[in-house]
Amino acid sequence: MAYSDLELLARIVKCEAGGEGENGMKAVASVVMNRVNVTYGEYGRLNTVREVVFQPRQFTCAMESVGGRYNAQNIYNMALEQVNWDIAEWAMAGNRLTNLGIALWFFNPFSPNCRNNFPSRVGEFVIRIGDHCFYNPTDAYADT
Repeated sequence: MAYSDLELLARIVKCEAGGEGENGMKAVASVVMNRVNVTYGEYGRLNTVREVVFQPRQFTCAMESVGGRYNAQNIYNMALEQVNWDIAEWAMAGNRLTNLGIALWFFNPFSPNCRNNFPSRVGEFVIRIGDHCFYNPTDAYADT
């Protein structure tokens, strides 16, 4: 589909963090925009929301199938609400959650604990928001 970057961001926010409240959705939007704006490492080669969202194996919500099965919870099946649009516009205007740092990763550990590093040692735990753990890049990230 030919979604605009704004709509793609609103859809990934809804899909990845729709049940995490406003701060959870803002945190996911911040990570996506941090990836768009970082100038070094793996994500430094990406320049648009579209490139970030559709980078292979990054967001489960951008995959139509997972493990050989149809993924019903994907960005194409999201019924957007005004809050999703508002948060996407907020993030695209340059806003970020201040307690998030320059987080480039998040994931749901499905446990009460966040591991200290993710993935491998390129990310360092910074904060948990809702069910998601967020990670800032370490010096090792620059070599990715």
